Amino acid sequence: MNFFPKKVLHRKWHTLRRNPKRAMIESRGTTIAFGSFGLKAMSAERVRSNQIEAARKVIARSLGKTGKIWVRVFPDMPFTQKPAEVKMGKGKGDPVGYQTQVWPGRIMFEIDGIDEATAKEALRKAGTKLPLKTKIVSRAH
Repeated sequence: MNFFPKKVLHRKWHTLRRNPKRAMIESRGTTIAFGSFGLKAMSAERVRSNQIEAARKVIARSLGKTGKIWVRVFPDMPFTQKPAEVKMGKGKGDPVGYQTQVWPGRIMFEIDGIDEATAKEALRKAGTKLPLKTKIVSRAH
């Protein structure tokens, strides 16, 4: 189950700029909406589709058949790469995959249907597969 869009309007995107004046905090998707436990991003990073998939597989393996997973991020931004040993210049490289920009505060994964200890261990393992700092959060009852 690889994550990538069915169709894209533009093959290549501009590289996103980092505005120092912008508040580097997520405003959407910051609360647990579906499950009981979630994995929250605590730093800003671009996350590639294969990293999201690796984290999802780890969670799915821990949950078994009882639990449910929600993936709250989707990689819709293409990234390009030039072939190895190519000189500088000569235009932008070819698209090789998809990524998404994740800001601090974003809930990336949610799980439900298992006990707290198993859930925390599953989310901890998933966090090691991602290139950013994460925190395990639970729904406030």
